Amino acid sequence: MSRNEPNAPAAPPEQGDDPAEELAYRLRQQQLAAQFGLYALQARNIDALLQEATRLCAQGLQSRFCKIMEYIPDEHQFVVQAGVGWKPGLVGSARTGADSGSPSGYAFQTGKPVISNHLESESRFRTTETLAEHGIKRAINVIIHADGVPFGVLEVDSPTEGRFTEADTAFLQGIANLLGGAIDRQRTEEALRQSEARLQQALAHQEVLTREISHRVKNSLAVVAGLLSMQGGTAIDPALRAALLDAQARVLTIAKVHDQLWRRNEVENLDLAEFLQELCVQLRASTGPNHTIACEVEPTTVNTDQAVSLGLIVNELVTNAIKYAYPGGAGEVRLSVRRLQQNCLRLEVCDRGMGLPAGFETARSKSLGLKLIVSLVRQLGGRAEWQDAQPGTRFVLEFPHSEFAH
Repeated sequence: MSRNEPNAPAAPPEQGDDPAEELAYRLRQQQLAAQFGLYALQARNIDALLQEATRLCAQGLQSRFCKIMEYIPDEHQFVVQAGVGWKPGLVGSARTGADSGSPSGYAFQTGKPVISNHLESESRFRTTETLAEHGIKRAINVIIHADGVPFGVLEVDSPTEGRFTEADTAFLQGIANLLGGAIDRQRTEEALRQSEARLQQALAHQEVLTREISHRVKNSLAVVAGLLSMQGGTAIDPALRAALLDAQARVLTIAKVHDQLWRRNEVENLDLAEFLQELCVQLRASTGPNHTIACEVEPTTVNTDQAVSLGLIVNELVTNAIKYAYPGGAGEVRLSVRRLQQNCLRLEVCDRGMGLPAGFETARSKSLGLKLIVSLVRQLGGRAEWQDAQPGTRFVLEFPHSEFAH
Protein backbone atom coordinates (compact mmCIF):
# COMPACT_ATOMS: atom_id res chain seq x y z
CA MET A 1 0.00 0.00 0.00
CA SER A 2 1.43 3.42 -0.89
CA ARG A 3 1.52 6.07 1.81
CA ASN A 4 0.21 9.63 1.74
CA GLU A 5 2.32 12.46 0.50
CA PRO A 6 4.16 14.59 3.10
CA ASN A 7 1.93 16.50 5.58
CA ALA A 8 -1.06 14.33 4.65
CA PRO A 9 -2.83 12.28 7.33
CA ALA A 10 -1.35 8.89 8.00
CA ALA A 11 -3.06 6.12 6.08
CA PRO A 12 -5.36 3.87 8.10
CA PRO A 13 -4.21 0.31 8.73
CA GLU A 14 -5.32 -2.25 6.20
CA GLN A 15 -6.71 -5.67 6.93
CA GLY A 16 -3.77 -7.93 7.79
CA ASP A 17 -1.70 -5.13 9.36
CA ASP A 18 -0.71 -5.19 13.00
CA PRO A 19 -3.85 -6.10 15.03
CA ALA A 20 -2.81 -3.68 17.79
CA GLU A 21 -2.66 -0.86 15.26
CA GLU A 22 -6.04 -1.88 13.86
CA LEU A 23 -7.58 -1.92 17.37
CA ALA A 24 -6.18 1.50 18.20
CA TYR A 25 -7.59 2.82 14.92
CA ARG A 26 -11.11 1.52 15.65
CA LEU A 27 -11.01 2.73 19.26
CA ARG A 28 -10.10 6.16 17.97
CA GLN A 29 -13.15 6.07 15.69
CA GLN A 30 -15.37 5.15 18.64
CA GLN A 31 -13.90 8.01 20.64
CA LEU A 32 -14.60 10.46 17.83
CA ALA A 33 -18.17 9.15 17.46
CA ALA A 34 -18.77 9.66 21.19
CA GLN A 35 -17.26 13.13 20.97
CA PHE A 36 -19.55 14.03 18.10
CA GLY A 37 -22.60 12.63 19.92
CA LEU A 38 -21.97 15.02 22.82
CA TYR A 39 -21.41 17.91 20.44
CA ALA A 40 -24.62 17.11 18.53
CA LEU A 41 -26.64 17.23 21.76
CA GLN A 42 -25.34 20.71 22.57
CA ALA A 43 -25.15 22.29 19.12
CA ARG A 44 -27.77 24.84 18.11
CA ASN A 45 -26.25 25.98 14.81
CA ILE A 46 -26.80 23.51 11.99
CA ASP A 47 -23.96 24.86 9.84
CA ALA A 48 -21.47 24.44 12.69
CA LEU A 49 -22.87 20.95 13.32
CA LEU A 50 -22.32 19.89 9.71
CA GLN A 51 -18.82 21.33 9.67
CA GLU A 52 -17.83 19.55 12.87
CA ALA A 53 -19.13 16.27 11.44
CA THR A 54 -16.86 16.59 8.40
CA ARG A 55 -13.86 17.46 10.55
CA LEU A 56 -14.28 14.44 12.82
CA CYS A 57 -15.03 12.06 9.96
CA ALA A 58 -11.85 13.13 8.17
CA GLN A 59 -9.93 12.44 11.38
CA GLY A 60 -11.67 9.13 11.91
CA LEU A 61 -10.71 7.85 8.46
CA GLN A 62 -7.34 9.60 8.50
CA SER A 63 -8.10 11.45 5.32
CA ARG A 64 -7.69 15.04 4.25
CA PHE A 65 -11.06 15.37 2.49
CA CYS A 66 -14.61 15.10 3.72
CA LYS A 67 -17.84 16.80 2.72
CA ILE A 68 -21.56 16.80 3.37
CA MET A 69 -23.80 17.26 0.36
CA GLU A 70 -27.40 18.27 0.96
CA TYR A 71 -29.95 17.15 -1.59
CA ILE A 72 -31.97 19.95 -3.26
CA PRO A 73 -35.16 18.31 -4.58
CA ASP A 74 -36.17 21.17 -6.87
CA GLU A 75 -32.81 21.03 -8.64
CA HIS A 76 -32.24 17.29 -8.32
CA GLN A 77 -28.71 18.20 -7.26
CA PHE A 78 -26.43 18.17 -4.27
CA VAL A 79 -24.90 21.32 -2.81
CA VAL A 80 -21.76 21.02 -0.67
CA GLN A 81 -22.89 22.46 2.66
CA ALA A 82 -19.81 21.62 4.74
CA GLY A 83 -16.39 20.18 4.17
CA VAL A 84 -12.68 20.09 4.98
CA GLY A 85 -9.64 19.90 2.71
CA TRP A 86 -11.27 21.36 -0.40
CA LYS A 87 -10.15 24.41 -2.34
CA PRO A 88 -11.58 27.75 -1.20
CA GLY A 89 -15.03 28.58 -2.55
CA LEU A 90 -16.17 25.01 -3.00
CA VAL A 91 -17.98 24.62 0.32
CA GLY A 92 -21.30 26.41 0.26
CA SER A 93 -21.57 26.77 -3.50
CA ALA A 94 -20.36 23.68 -5.41
CA ARG A 95 -23.11 21.58 -6.93
CA THR A 96 -23.11 18.11 -8.37
CA GLY A 97 -25.75 15.91 -9.92
CA ALA A 98 -27.70 13.53 -7.74
CA ASP A 99 -27.97 10.91 -10.46
CA SER A 100 -26.43 7.48 -10.04
CA GLY A 101 -23.45 8.42 -12.20
CA SER A 102 -21.42 9.75 -9.26
CA PRO A 103 -20.42 8.00 -6.00
CA SER A 104 -22.61 10.29 -3.89
CA GLY A 105 -25.50 10.05 -6.34
CA TYR A 106 -25.15 6.29 -6.54
CA ALA A 107 -25.37 6.02 -2.75
CA PHE A 108 -28.32 8.40 -2.65
CA GLN A 109 -30.21 6.56 -5.39
CA THR A 110 -29.60 3.09 -4.02
CA GLY A 111 -30.06 4.10 -0.40
CA LYS A 112 -27.02 2.07 0.59
CA PRO A 113 -23.46 2.95 1.62
CA VAL A 114 -21.01 2.97 -1.28
CA ILE A 115 -17.29 2.23 -1.13
CA SER A 116 -15.06 2.79 -4.12
CA ASN A 117 -11.40 2.09 -3.51
CA HIS A 118 -10.39 2.51 -7.17
CA LEU A 119 -12.24 5.42 -8.71
CA GLU A 120 -10.06 5.45 -11.82
CA SER A 121 -11.22 1.94 -12.78
CA GLU A 122 -14.86 2.19 -11.58
CA SER A 123 -17.48 1.16 -14.10
CA ARG A 124 -20.48 1.95 -11.89
CA PHE A 125 -20.13 5.72 -12.05
CA ARG A 126 -17.97 8.57 -13.22
CA THR A 127 -15.39 10.50 -11.26
CA THR A 128 -16.75 14.02 -10.84
CA GLU A 129 -14.78 17.05 -11.89
CA THR A 130 -14.28 18.08 -8.26
CA LEU A 131 -12.87 14.68 -7.29
CA ALA A 132 -10.58 14.62 -10.31
CA GLU A 133 -9.36 18.15 -9.61
CA HIS A 134 -8.31 17.15 -6.11
CA GLY A 135 -6.72 13.87 -7.20
CA ILE A 136 -9.20 11.71 -5.31
CA LYS A 137 -8.57 8.01 -5.77
CA ARG A 138 -11.09 6.45 -3.41
CA ALA A 139 -14.34 7.47 -1.72
CA ILE A 140 -16.85 6.23 0.81
CA ASN A 141 -20.44 7.51 1.06
CA VAL A 142 -23.29 7.02 3.52
CA ILE A 143 -26.80 8.47 3.55
CA ILE A 144 -27.92 11.05 6.13
CA HIS A 145 -31.60 10.68 7.04
CA ALA A 146 -33.47 13.48 8.75
CA ASP A 147 -37.08 13.01 9.83
CA GLY A 148 -37.16 9.75 7.92
CA VAL A 149 -36.28 11.45 4.63
CA PRO A 150 -32.83 11.43 2.97
CA PHE A 151 -31.14 14.73 3.83
CA GLY A 152 -28.02 14.13 1.80
CA VAL A 153 -24.73 12.26 1.72
CA LEU A 154 -21.71 12.18 4.00
CA GLU A 155 -18.60 11.42 1.96
CA VAL A 156 -14.94 10.91 2.85
CA ASP A 157 -12.42 11.04 -0.02
CA SER A 158 -8.76 10.19 -0.17
CA PRO A 159 -6.04 11.00 -2.74
CA THR A 160 -3.94 8.03 -1.58
CA GLU A 161 -3.94 4.38 -2.47
CA GLY A 162 -5.58 2.21 0.13
CA ARG A 163 -8.86 0.69 1.10
CA PHE A 164 -11.96 1.85 2.96
CA THR A 165 -13.66 -1.06 4.73
CA GLU A 166 -17.06 -2.04 6.08
CA ALA A 167 -15.85 -1.02 9.55
CA ASP A 168 -15.21 2.47 8.16
CA THR A 169 -18.74 2.44 6.77
CA ALA A 170 -20.10 1.58 10.23
CA PHE A 171 -18.21 4.53 11.73
CA LEU A 172 -19.45 6.94 9.08
CA GLN A 173 -23.02 5.67 9.32
CA GLY A 174 -22.94 6.15 13.08
CA ILE A 175 -21.90 9.77 12.61
CA ALA A 176 -24.56 10.21 9.91
CA ASN A 177 -27.24 8.82 12.23
CA LEU A 178 -26.23 11.17 15.03
CA LEU A 179 -26.20 14.00 12.55
CA GLY A 180 -29.67 13.13 11.26
CA GLY A 181 -31.08 13.05 14.78
CA ALA A 182 -29.55 16.44 15.56
CA ILE A 183 -30.95 17.89 12.33
CA ASP A 184 -34.39 16.52 13.27
CA ARG A 185 -34.18 18.18 16.66
CA GLN A 186 -33.04 21.50 15.27
CA ARG A 187 -35.77 21.52 12.64
CA THR A 188 -38.37 20.76 15.29
CA GLU A 189 -37.03 23.51 17.53
CA GLU A 190 -36.98 25.96 14.63
CA ALA A 191 -40.55 25.03 13.72
CA LEU A 192 -41.58 25.59 17.35
CA ARG A 193 -39.80 28.95 17.41
CA GLN A 194 -41.51 30.02 14.21
CA SER A 195 -44.87 28.79 15.50
CA GLU A 196 -44.32 30.66 18.76
CA ALA A 197 -43.30 33.78 16.84
CA ARG A 198 -46.45 33.58 14.73
CA LEU A 199 -48.52 33.07 17.88
CA GLN A 200 -46.89 36.08 19.53
CA GLN A 201 -47.57 38.15 16.43
CA ALA A 202 -51.18 37.01 16.43
CA LEU A 203 -51.54 37.83 20.14
CA ALA A 204 -49.94 41.23 19.64
CA HIS A 205 -52.27 41.90 16.72
CA GLN A 206 -55.24 40.76 18.79
CA GLU A 207 -54.17 43.06 21.62
CA VAL A 208 -53.91 46.00 19.25
CA LEU A 209 -57.37 45.20 17.89
CA THR A 210 -58.79 44.91 21.41
CA ARG A 211 -57.27 48.23 22.42
CA GLU A 212 -58.58 49.82 19.24
CA ILE A 213 -62.03 48.41 19.94
CA SER A 214 -61.90 49.79 23.50
CA HIS A 215 -60.87 53.17 22.11
CA ARG A 216 -63.77 53.18 19.66
CA VAL A 217 -66.24 51.98 22.30
CA LYS A 218 -65.06 54.73 24.62
CA ASN A 219 -65.54 57.33 21.89
CA SER A 220 -68.96 55.95 21.00
CA LEU A 221 -70.04 56.01 24.65
CA ALA A 222 -68.81 59.59 24.94
CA VAL A 223 -71.03 60.48 21.99
CA VAL A 224 -73.98 58.75 23.67
CA ALA A 225 -73.26 60.61 26.91
CA GLY A 226 -73.15 63.87 25.00
CA LEU A 227 -76.51 63.14 23.39
CA LEU A 228 -78.03 62.33 26.78
CA SER A 229 -76.65 65.57 28.16
CA MET A 230 -78.15 67.54 25.28
CA GLN A 231 -81.49 65.76 25.72
CA GLY A 232 -81.46 66.43 29.42
CA GLY A 233 -80.70 70.09 28.85
CA THR A 234 -83.78 70.52 26.67
CA ALA A 235 -86.14 68.40 28.81
CA ILE A 236 -88.91 70.38 30.52
CA ASP A 237 -89.89 67.67 33.02
CA PRO A 238 -87.43 67.77 35.98
CA ALA A 239 -87.80 64.03 36.55
CA LEU A 240 -86.96 63.29 32.93
CA ARG A 241 -84.03 65.69 33.06
CA ALA A 242 -82.69 63.97 36.18
CA ALA A 243 -83.13 60.51 34.65
CA LEU A 244 -81.26 61.54 31.52
CA LEU A 245 -78.39 63.02 33.53
CA ASP A 246 -78.21 59.83 35.63
CA ALA A 247 -78.05 57.77 32.45
CA GLN A 248 -75.29 60.06 31.17
CA ALA A 249 -73.25 59.46 34.34
CA ARG A 250 -73.63 55.69 33.99
CA VAL A 251 -72.53 55.77 30.36
CA LEU A 252 -69.50 57.91 31.26
CA THR A 253 -68.56 55.40 33.97
CA ILE A 254 -68.45 52.56 31.45
CA ALA A 255 -66.57 54.81 29.03
CA LYS A 256 -63.97 55.41 31.75
CA VAL A 257 -63.30 51.65 31.90
CA HIS A 258 -62.71 51.47 28.15
CA ASP A 259 -60.57 54.60 28.31
CA GLN A 260 -58.22 52.87 30.74
CA LEU A 261 -58.20 49.68 28.69
CA TRP A 262 -57.20 51.65 25.62
CA ARG A 263 -54.42 53.56 27.39
CA ARG A 264 -52.87 50.51 29.08
CA ASN A 265 -51.01 47.59 27.51
CA GLU A 266 -53.19 45.24 29.57
CA VAL A 267 -56.54 44.74 27.85
CA GLU A 268 -58.22 42.30 30.23
CA ASN A 269 -57.44 43.75 33.67
CA LEU A 270 -57.61 47.18 35.28
CA ASP A 271 -55.76 48.93 38.09
CA LEU A 272 -58.70 49.38 40.47
CA ALA A 273 -57.12 52.19 42.50
CA GLU A 274 -56.33 54.26 39.42
CA PHE A 275 -59.76 53.63 37.93
CA LEU A 276 -61.78 54.56 41.04
CA GLN A 277 -59.64 57.61 41.78
CA GLU A 278 -60.24 58.90 38.25
CA LEU A 279 -63.94 58.11 38.58
CA CYS A 280 -64.09 60.11 41.82
CA VAL A 281 -62.42 63.04 40.10
CA GLN A 282 -65.06 62.81 37.37
CA LEU A 283 -67.87 62.67 39.95
CA ARG A 284 -66.37 65.52 41.95
CA ALA A 285 -66.31 67.70 38.84
CA SER A 286 -70.06 67.17 38.40
CA THR A 287 -70.96 68.24 41.98
CA GLY A 288 -70.97 71.60 43.66
CA PRO A 289 -67.85 73.05 45.30
CA ASN A 290 -69.14 72.29 48.79
CA HIS A 291 -69.02 68.51 48.36
CA THR A 292 -65.85 66.45 48.77
CA ILE A 293 -65.16 62.87 47.74
CA ALA A 294 -62.35 60.99 49.45
CA CYS A 295 -60.98 57.84 47.81
CA GLU A 296 -58.69 55.29 49.45
CA VAL A 297 -58.12 52.08 47.47
CA GLU A 298 -55.46 49.47 48.17
CA PRO A 299 -53.37 48.61 45.09
CA THR A 300 -55.09 45.75 43.33
CA THR A 301 -56.11 44.63 39.87
CA VAL A 302 -59.54 43.45 38.76
CA ASN A 303 -60.81 42.11 35.49
CA THR A 304 -62.80 44.31 33.13
CA ASP A 305 -66.22 42.92 34.05
CA GLN A 306 -65.60 43.53 37.76
CA ALA A 307 -64.36 47.06 37.00
CA VAL A 308 -67.54 47.93 35.10
CA SER A 309 -69.77 46.60 37.88
CA LEU A 310 -67.80 48.32 40.64
CA GLY A 311 -67.67 51.58 38.71
CA LEU A 312 -71.45 51.61 38.22
CA ILE A 313 -72.05 50.76 41.90
CA VAL A 314 -69.74 53.56 43.06
CA ASN A 315 -71.36 55.99 40.63
CA GLU A 316 -74.84 55.23 42.01
CA LEU A 317 -73.79 55.36 45.67
CA VAL A 318 -71.76 58.55 45.45
CA THR A 319 -74.32 60.47 43.37
CA ASN A 320 -77.14 59.31 45.68
CA ALA A 321 -75.18 60.42 48.75
CA ILE A 322 -74.53 63.83 47.25
CA LYS A 323 -78.19 64.22 46.24
CA TYR A 324 -79.91 62.98 49.39
CA ALA A 325 -77.53 62.76 52.35
CA TYR A 326 -76.85 66.48 52.66
CA PRO A 327 -79.94 68.67 52.28
CA GLY A 328 -77.78 71.68 53.06
CA GLY A 329 -75.73 71.07 49.94
CA ALA A 330 -72.36 70.37 51.60
CA GLY A 331 -70.71 67.23 52.89
CA GLU A 332 -68.19 64.47 52.37
CA VAL A 333 -68.49 61.03 50.81
CA ARG A 334 -65.75 58.52 51.58
CA LEU A 335 -64.89 55.59 49.36
CA SER A 336 -62.50 52.79 50.33
CA VAL A 337 -61.48 49.36 49.03
CA ARG A 338 -59.31 47.00 51.02
CA ARG A 339 -58.36 43.36 50.96
CA LEU A 340 -60.00 41.20 53.60
CA GLN A 341 -58.13 38.06 52.64
CA GLN A 342 -56.37 36.67 49.61
CA ASN A 343 -59.52 36.13 47.57
CA CYS A 344 -61.89 38.78 48.89
CA LEU A 345 -62.22 42.57 48.62
CA ARG A 346 -64.34 44.95 50.72
CA LEU A 347 -65.84 48.12 49.23
CA GLU A 348 -67.24 50.81 51.53
CA VAL A 349 -69.03 54.04 50.57
CA CYS A 350 -69.90 56.19 53.56
CA ASP A 351 -71.43 59.62 54.21
CA ARG A 352 -72.11 61.56 57.41
CA GLY A 353 -75.51 62.84 56.36
CA MET A 354 -79.16 62.23 57.18
CA GLY A 355 -79.03 58.47 57.15
CA LEU A 356 -81.47 56.01 55.64
CA PRO A 357 -85.20 56.69 55.77
CA ALA A 358 -87.26 54.73 58.28
CA GLY A 359 -88.28 51.29 57.06
CA PHE A 360 -85.73 51.29 54.23
CA GLU A 361 -85.63 47.97 52.36
CA THR A 362 -83.82 47.54 49.08
CA ALA A 363 -86.14 44.74 47.97
CA ARG A 364 -89.17 47.06 48.17
CA SER A 365 -87.52 50.13 46.71
CA LYS A 366 -88.70 51.36 43.31
CA SER A 367 -85.49 53.32 42.70
CA LEU A 368 -83.83 52.35 39.44
CA GLY A 369 -80.44 53.11 40.99
CA LEU A 370 -80.98 50.71 43.88
CA LYS A 371 -82.27 48.00 41.58
CA LEU A 372 -79.16 48.47 39.46
CA ILE A 373 -76.92 48.15 42.53
CA VAL A 374 -78.66 44.93 43.63
CA SER A 375 -78.25 43.48 40.14
CA LEU A 376 -74.57 44.42 39.95
CA VAL A 377 -73.85 42.96 43.40
CA ARG A 378 -75.39 39.71 42.20
CA GLN A 379 -73.15 39.78 39.11
CA LEU A 380 -70.09 40.19 41.32
CA GLY A 381 -71.17 37.23 43.43
CA GLY A 382 -70.91 39.50 46.47
CA ARG A 383 -72.82 40.31 49.65
CA ALA A 384 -73.97 43.90 50.24
CA GLU A 385 -75.37 45.69 53.29
CA TRP A 386 -76.60 49.21 54.06
CA GLN A 387 -75.61 50.20 57.61
CA ASP A 388 -76.44 53.06 59.95
CA ALA A 389 -73.15 54.98 60.32
CA GLN A 390 -74.50 57.19 63.18
CA PRO A 391 -74.62 59.65 61.61
CA GLY A 392 -74.97 58.87 57.95
CA THR A 393 -75.09 55.72 55.86
CA ARG A 394 -72.47 53.14 55.14
CA PHE A 395 -72.70 50.76 52.18
CA VAL A 396 -70.55 47.63 52.55
CA LEU A 397 -69.88 45.17 49.75
CA GLU A 398 -67.70 42.10 50.07
CA PHE A 399 -67.02 40.15 46.90
CA PRO A 400 -64.66 37.41 45.70
CA HIS A 401 -61.55 38.50 43.86
CA SER A 402 -59.43 36.01 41.95
CA GLU A 403 -55.67 36.40 42.26
CA PHE A 404 -55.17 35.55 38.57
CA ALA A 405 -56.33 39.08 37.76
CA HIS A 406 -52.99 40.48 39.01
